[in-house]
Amino acid sequence: MVQHKKIYLSPPHMSGNELKLIKEAFRDNWIAPLGPHVDAFEREVAAYAGVKGAVAISSGTAALHLSLIYLGVTTGDIVFCSTLTFAASANPILYQRALPVFIDSEPDSWNMSPQALERAFEHYKMKGQMPKAVIVVNLYGQSANMEAILEICQRYGVPMIEDAAESLGASYKGKKSGSFGKFGIYSFNGNKIITTSCGGMVISDDEEALAKIRFWASQSRDPAIYYQHSELGFNYRLSNISAAIGRAQLRVLDQRVEKRREIFKSYYQAFSKRDGIKFMGEPPNCHSTRWLTALMVDSARTGVSFIQIIQGLAELDIEARPVWKPMHLQPLYKEYSYFQHSEEGSVSDLLFQQGLCLPSGSSLTKKDIERVIKSISEILRTGHKY
Repeated sequence: MVQHKKIYLSPPHMSGNELKLIKEAFRDNWIAPLGPHVDAFEREVAAYAGVKGAVAISSGTAALHLSLIYLGVTTGDIVFCSTLTFAASANPILYQRALPVFIDSEPDSWNMSPQALERAFEHYKMKGQMPKAVIVVNLYGQSANMEAILEICQRYGVPMIEDAAESLGASYKGKKSGSFGKFGIYSFNGNKIITTSCGGMVISDDEEALAKIRFWASQSRDPAIYYQHSELGFNYRLSNISAAIGRAQLRVLDQRVEKRREIFKSYYQAFSKRDGIKFMGEPPNCHSTRWLTALMVDSARTGVSFIQIIQGLAELDIEARPVWKPMHLQPLYKEYSYFQHSEEGSVSDLLFQQGLCLPSGSSLTKKDIERVIKSISEILRTGHKY
C-alpha cells in the first residue's frame, strides 16, 4: 500500500512567533515557574474573553479542580455534569469525593440538555439535596444553550462552571465562550485550538475568588519570610516558558477559528447531502470554532458504520476518532445517576453509537482535506473494501 504523510486529528499549529517570546524568557532568565509572560498571558486571555481576571494553571483539569474547591464541593456533595465529554470534566468531582450526576445532551447543539437539567434539579430538590455546582461542557467548540441553562441554575441558586476547554474562541449571542459561569475553564493541551504544550486557565469576574485560586495553585504559601502553609495547596501554576508559547498562540486564535470553520465547510459541502450523514449543528446566535468537525453516520442508510470509516481512514494514514464515550457509560461512572433528554431515549447514547470526528487541524492544507474527502467517499462507495 502507498505510504502517505500521516494526517492527524488536531495537531499543534505554531504561529512562528513562539520562539521569539521563549527567547525573551531565556534572555531574562525567567525559566522557573511564573514570571512576566504568565502575568501578561493572564491579562490577555481575560481581555479576549471579556472578563475581569484569569489565573494560568498547569492544565484545564487542575483549573476545574480548583474551581470546585472554591465552591466548597466536598465529600458527599452532588455536582451536575455534562455526560458527553472527556473524563477530565468529571474526574475533579471524584478528587473532592463528591458525587457526579450526569446530564444528557440535546439534539441541536449536542451539549447539555436544559430539559434534562431541569428534571435533575426537580428530582434533587424533592430529595432535599441540591447540587453544589453545575459543570456545563462546550463540546467540540460549540457553546451550550447558555441562556436556558443559566436561567435554570440561577433559579435554583446553584453556581455554574463553564468547561470551555474545547471552545476557546467560540461565542454565544456575541459573548465569548467561557465567560458565562461563575468560572470559565480553558485548556491549552497539545490538541486544542491553541496550545502551550500543556496548561489551562481559570477566568472569572470574581477577582477575589481568582486571588484565592491563585494562592492555592501556588502551594498556599503564606505571606511570611519563611515557608509557612496554613492551608492545603497545589503545584498547579503554569510556567513562564509555557505562557510565552500561549501569548504567541493567542495572537492567531481568531485565524485558527476561521481556518477550522473553513475545514468544516469543506466536509459539509462534500457529505451533508448524503443520506444517513448528519453534521453537528450550530444553533442560531452561536459561533462555533469547529475545533473538531463532528458528524453522525447512520449505517442502516449509508451501508457503512462510523467504525468502518475510522478503520478505513487509519489504513490510509488518516486519524479519525469516535465522539466521546458518555460518562454514564464509562466503567468508572456507571453507578452514578443519569438524566436523559426525554423519555424517547438518550441523545448522548445515540451520538456515541453513530458519531465520529474528522481531521480538523488548522495546519491542514487544501490537499490534505481533499485527500480525506476522497478517502471517505471511497469508503462509502465500497463499504471499506479495497
